[in-house]
Amino acid sequence: MAKKIFAIETSCDDTSIALVSEEGFVYGMVSASQDLAHQPFGGIVPEIASRNHSQAILPLVDELIKKTQMTWSEVSGIAVTNRPGLIGSLIVGLVTAKTLSHVHQKPLIGVNHLEGHILAPFLFDSQIQKTDLTYPFIALAVSGGHTSIYEVRGLGDYSVLGSTLDDAAGEAFDKFAKMAGLGFPGGVKVDQMAQRGQRDAYDFPRGLIHEDSYQMSFSGLKASAQRLLASLDPPNLQTELANLCASFQEAVVDALIAKLDLAMKKNKMKTVVITGGVSANSRLREKSQQWAQKNRYYLHIPPLRYCTDNAAMIGYAGALRLERGEHHSLDLGPSPRVWPEDFRDGNFNKGRQARVQRP
Repeated sequence: MAKKIFAIETSCDDTSIALVSEEGFVYGMVSASQDLAHQPFGGIVPEIASRNHSQAILPLVDELIKKTQMTWSEVSGIAVTNRPGLIGSLIVGLVTAKTLSHVHQKPLIGVNHLEGHILAPFLFDSQIQKTDLTYPFIALAVSGGHTSIYEVRGLGDYSVLGSTLDDAAGEAFDKFAKMAGLGFPGGVKVDQMAQRGQRDAYDFPRGLIHEDSYQMSFSGLKASAQRLLASLDPPNLQTELANLCASFQEAVVDALIAKLDLAMKKNKMKTVVITGGVSANSRLREKSQQWAQKNRYYLHIPPLRYCTDNAAMIGYAGALRLERGEHHSLDLGPSPRVWPEDFRDGNFNKGRQARVQRP
């Protein structure tokens, strides 16, 4: 019988609980969004996020137990995101996971949120067949907090090829939406508005697109959009809003695919993954599929429910780690950044607070 992992994800503003097998099968997942709570502020407020996690997490635990009819005797371990993320949000998930681990005497597995996103394409459920994705592959993890390209050779065997030098792609979408008066969450609103606009109406810059490196930049694009928006009076802004969104979105997508294309060619890969919240963007999905088909690449993008932050991906990563004999002690702490040993290049904050235990 496949091992079942109970998983918790609270790294940012989505509270999510899931039950997942070591094969990647999702028995059930329940989540709560905080979009309405943060809308008045035009972005995520950490204090509000952690408070809302505290209110939502235990009812969600009960809901998942009822939905899956699970018993704690069938659970092999408890996985929880402990890095990277908002400290207050991570603490809520960690305290809950530690309590359940202690009460039910189950191993605790701290999971890197980014590893969860990298492994998300392996997830399947009653509506999705098991993927044929295999290692090695190139992965673009793109969200509101992260935009990086990885070479993925196996579980725990990752190298960061390149990252954004400034804003993450999702952050650029959110800031553009705020400047344009679209509100929060910006990425979804820009995507919706862009579907009614012309993608070549405005010539926004594609940062670093011609440089022979994997580094990305979206600050110049954001500044260009800010100047253009400031030059338009309110009536013209409303008239041109769809065109502005379509053109801005096209610039972001072009920059992402250009760097992904470079990574695929230089590393001579045939399999590629696009994951993270921004991978839900309709234009990125459409254009990447066209690009992959043209180049005969095997492209894998998770279903929409596994693109954004979710506990299923954390459970699967935790299940694989536990299968290798890894788990953590109850003094495991949160970290706003990844641990240096999470990736081969090691250019990360040394914020590790608990050692992996190997029985």
